[in-house]
Amino acid sequence: MKIKVGMGFDTHQLVEGRDLWLGGVKLDHRKGALGHSDADVLIHAICDALLGAANMHDIGHHFSNKDERWKNIDSKILLKETCQIIRQQMWQIGNVDATLVLEEPKISPYIEAMKKVLAQTMDIGIEDVSIKATTNETMGYVGRMEGVNAFAVCLIHK
Repeated sequence: MKIKVGMGFDTHQLVEGRDLWLGGVKLDHRKGALGHSDADVLIHAICDALLGAANMHDIGHHFSNKDERWKNIDSKILLKETCQIIRQQMWQIGNVDATLVLEEPKISPYIEAMKKVLAQTMDIGIEDVSIKATTNETMGYVGRMEGVNAFAVCLIHK
């Protein structure tokens, strides 16, 4: 069996007047992430982790923010496509472990829903999806609630 590990990172600015989507779940918050798609940083970091592990470039290579096809798209579609891309190369997803970094809202009430959505989208077990959250202790753009970060690692095998 061949095993590979990938790491992904994404960041988006937080602005008034946008919905906040994280892990495929809409959160109740006064600010949302700004981006070409729905700006779901958690899904974007997971896509990059999967693509990186399979040595298949990054999310921008496959879903360019210059391409109008991806404008305002639901990031779950990008994740599903990413899974198809790596599965075409015979890779299977072992697990995904992700961390969100933002000051608010608190993520714990949403984690189980995110895990369920992500597991269904990737066609893996919910026990193979881990999501954690932390703050930036009020430091920097995340601490000032101007942005949100997401980190993800994954294991793939064939």
